[in-house]
Amino acid sequence: MSTTLKDVAEKLNISVSTVSRVVNNKKYVNPKTREKVLKALEEMNYTPNQVARSLKKRATNTIGIIVPDISEDFFAHVIKGIDEILSNNGYSIILCDTDEKPEKEELYLNLLIEKQVDGIILATVSKKHLTLQKLLEKGLPIIFIDNLPNIKIGYDSVMIDNSKASSLAVEHLIKLGHRNIGIITGKQDETTGYERLLGYKKALQDNNIEVNENFITIGDFKENSGYDNMKILLEKNKSLTAVYVVSSKMTYGAIKAIMEKGLEIPKDIALVGFDVHDPSGLITPSITTIIQPEENIGEVAAELMLKRLKENGERHNQKIILEPDILIRDSCGG
Repeated sequence: MSTTLKDVAEKLNISVSTVSRVVNNKKYVNPKTREKVLKALEEMNYTPNQVARSLKKRATNTIGIIVPDISEDFFAHVIKGIDEILSNNGYSIILCDTDEKPEKEELYLNLLIEKQVDGIILATVSKKHLTLQKLLEKGLPIIFIDNLPNIKIGYDSVMIDNSKASSLAVEHLIKLGHRNIGIITGKQDETTGYERLLGYKKALQDNNIEVNENFITIGDFKENSGYDNMKILLEKNKSLTAVYVVSSKMTYGAIKAIMEKGLEIPKDIALVGFDVHDPSGLITPSITTIIQPEENIGEVAAELMLKRLKENGERHNQKIILEPDILIRDSCGG
């Protein structure tokens, strides 16, 4: 049960109005009293009900969007889809980039509440979700995309079938005759990395191919991570004939490592990437890639947000799963 101003006031034997003045940083409070109140607020884990305050006021027609890396092609396209739907319905967006840092996510969540946004669309990177859980409990509409939180309360989400995406990639390589297939996946405490590894393993097992742990490396979705892990795979596994990389930036890093080793794609090693767009065709050979309906993910998330706003904060638990696909190009040969 959450702590109230009344609880704090009773503990200190002072009036609720005095506690309220401290919480709202008002004048006319004795400095010693202010210090006692602040200490009690911290000890009792008091969290200001900023959502309730916001709900008492008029709608702001703004939606907060928090993503871990705005330079990632996937998020750029998702944001475009979100904005297309929201702007056509009279809403503006406030965009926040956490750079994969949980502390920045926490900062932006609090900032968006202060800005009294009507809802939040979020790709979380945090491992501690106390703030998110409190916001959901208080009725703020939140739609999760891409990575999902580990919380004990129902929530709405829009994402692809990540396990199926990996199965598509690995099945394609197997059909081309590959059995020694490496993977550079994402962090295992994030649903995207975890589920993409599950799909990789499932495809191998479905084809009676033993899962070799030496062929599995864990990255962090950044380009340097793809580069470093590809070097590790090549150094440890001379029998490796193919690799599947689960993000666009890690794919670019892996390509760099392969080229530095003096190997050719697909002659020496086949490669399947993830979300590799390359509209200018500068990458040679062109990269076979898993593709997500990125703008559609954004559009569906925005439409779901509009639906929740009409329901005045009523909490739901709707999981919308969209289908991935594979775009066959030149990086696997065949």
